[in-house]
Amino acid sequence: MNDELLHLKNLGKTSTQWLHAVGIHNVSDLRRLGAVGAYRAVRARGFRASKVLLYAIEGALLDVHWNDLPPAHKAALLGELETFPIQNRSQLTSR
Repeated sequence: MNDELLHLKNLGKTSTQWLHAVGIHNVSDLRRLGAVGAYRAVRARGFRASKVLLYAIEGALLDVHWNDLPPAHKAALLGELETFPIQNRSQLTSR
């Protein structure tokens, strides 16, 4: 299987399966939703993902290891997470 999400830094088999389950199948889908949107979609689907997934997705989009994200960047992501509107599934899968 040639899954382009698996080629991104920080994303492994489980996280890519979760992303696929919410309609994110490629890097374009992931960029369109952003780290916070993708994380919210995964959590809304019922997966018990920790905030490390949020950081991992952001790191994948920036091509850096999630642990190398500066604390201020992580804090900004958490702030965005608090204010991010909840989307329904049709909004997540529309292209």
